[in-house]
Amino acid sequence: MSLQLPKIAVLLAAYNGMRWIEEQISSILTQSGVDLTIFVSIDPSSDGTEVWCKSYAAKHPKVVILPDAGKFGGASRNFFRLIRDVDFDDYEFIAFADQDDIWQSDKLLRAVDEMKRQHVDAYSSSVTAFWPNGCTLLLDKAQPQTRWDYLFEAAGPGCTYVLSHSLAKTLRASVLSNWLALQDVSLHDWYCYAFARSHAFRWYIDPRPSMSYRQHENNQVGANAGLKPLISRYKTIHEGWWFSQVRLIAKLTGQGNDPFVRSWLSLRPGQLIKLSFSASHCRRRLRDKVFFFFICWATALAGKTR
Repeated sequence: MSLQLPKIAVLLAAYNGMRWIEEQISSILTQSGVDLTIFVSIDPSSDGTEVWCKSYAAKHPKVVILPDAGKFGGASRNFFRLIRDVDFDDYEFIAFADQDDIWQSDKLLRAVDEMKRQHVDAYSSSVTAFWPNGCTLLLDKAQPQTRWDYLFEAAGPGCTYVLSHSLAKTLRASVLSNWLALQDVSLHDWYCYAFARSHAFRWYIDPRPSMSYRQHENNQVGANAGLKPLISRYKTIHEGWWFSQVRLIAKLTGQGNDPFVRSWLSLRPGQLIKLSFSASHCRRRLRDKVFFFFICWATALAGKTR
């Protein structure tokens, strides 16, 4: 009797990815121990990505190109489109993929095995960031989850996410019912993690890296390592973007009426100062807890929360 392999739908959002997408798709198609199909949604591109993907899919039945759907203008909207339009019914798991990374050959199989072993509904992992100059860096995302971390950060890079069928179906229902509001959510991985945690789905963050996380000038977020990314993140907070996303995600995930969330949701200066003393419950990494404390105070004093 042949062993039935786990069936996985891989959702890949593409945009101007000709420099990297073939290497990435090859690393996905060579995954061991799983039966997968790659669904690709392409934001209109100027570098031939669409033509290449359609030609590649014509030769590889495990690659499916979704019909053109106009311009998305960002990876988040593209991924929400994938969640909305891909039929999950025949798949046990759903995974997200960026166009520019390189997956380890056992990435998906390890995710499935860990989900079963940990009895969880979702999986993400640490990654190994790499740069064109050959430098690499382990990005450890596996600090213990806290009571409210999901309202303030993602569970690591979305390209490591693997969701159970039940979570993916419930998430899709949320995407359908909140479609217009979700167009203002800038990071799909943050929303997906927040939705899962806020709806009592269990999540495991694996300390072992599952992929090589390519760093280049077009990364929407990229590795949070060194002084430059920290300054960049501070600017997004200082300008009000981050807290506006916190508030939006809290409302969309149905947490707006929770007493703790309600105590700071209006983001008034006094509320932010009070929130700062809950830093240990709002981020996972110690460094980020400290940063959170001071950023609440800085934002309260500056009065920039949009």
